[in-house]
Amino acid sequence: MSRRGVIGAAGAVAVGAALTPVVFAATEPDSSGASGSADTGAGAGTTTEKFPATRAQAADGAGAATAAFPISYVGLRWAGEQDGTAIKLAEGAWQDVVGGCASAAADDGTLGTALVAAGDVTAYEVKASSGVTDVRSLAIDTTDGKKRTCEVPSDPTRVRGVEYLSRAAWGADESKRFKADGTENTPTAYYPAQVLTVHHTDTPNDDPDPAATVRAIYEYHAITNDWGDIGYHFLIDEAGRIYEGRYSGDDGIPAHNADGKVVTAFHTGGYNSGNLGIALLGTLIDQGPTAAAKRSLTRLISVLARFHGLDPQAEVTYTNPVNGVQKDVTTVGGHRDWMATDCPGATMYALLDDVRAAAAKR
Repeated sequence: MSRRGVIGAAGAVAVGAALTPVVFAATEPDSSGASGSADTGAGAGTTTEKFPATRAQAADGAGAATAAFPISYVGLRWAGEQDGTAIKLAEGAWQDVVGGCASAAADDGTLGTALVAAGDVTAYEVKASSGVTDVRSLAIDTTDGKKRTCEVPSDPTRVRGVEYLSRAAWGADESKRFKADGTENTPTAYYPAQVLTVHHTDTPNDDPDPAATVRAIYEYHAITNDWGDIGYHFLIDEAGRIYEGRYSGDDGIPAHNADGKVVTAFHTGGYNSGNLGIALLGTLIDQGPTAAAKRSLTRLISVLARFHGLDPQAEVTYTNPVNGVQKDVTTVGGHRDWMATDCPGATMYALLDDVRAAAAKR
């Protein structure tokens, strides 16, 4: 029996779909048998928590740059060859910078972007090849800034039984989504989900503070790349914690509006509308995800696929609802299935068949 289906702006689902969505706020028991609502679990309100405000300092062009704070990450953006830049952190050695996941999410390969772990240095230098122009860098500190207060859900947040950290719970500063005049940098748009795409963030493994890294990715995507927000719908750390990514509204439903349509994000350039992006924190080229991260990825894919009536193993024809462009893919794919990129890393990509099969059985 063929598993191919055609899906597009009308929201038709893949052959073999297991469940037709009705209301995304419906609950499902988690692995312990408990149920949770789509917003704050038991709905018991919020508690006040403090997070370090993200500090950032921009620099234009190649050359030396300094910051008045310890730098967690340097976000880079340039035009031209994706492997045409290098960075030296403080007095360290030069390291080549290759445009990673965000480059392919942003453009057709003529734009390079990268997020480089800086280890709390206060100075760095960038050099570029002759074919590279429009170099911009952003020194980012997500750990040592002045504390800012956030109202965080008191109880674990769950969506259809899957626990996740809301944007407030990882310290998202919602003001970064807006321009100086108060308008949203990238206004929200929603379409029926057709496919799910897996990424890796190309950041260090064995991350001691993944929430701080998520805040750095947020700054990098929203400010350096000018996307107005984080590019992924969900992120998963090595402990298996799931983070709500791109803002999708005030209804408490991550990645969706109240009608169950998916907010358009920035993770697969040219194919973002109706495409759910899930990023694993780390670099998964020579090593795979942790067992906990793989379990969370599988469960999240299973729940999202069931909600949207998608078969994780089906071959489908994705149709961009904005411009009608089509592409034959698997319902659950890797970033490299869409365009020229190493993402989600060779080792993770080789595991996708296992993830698809396991998600389809849940």
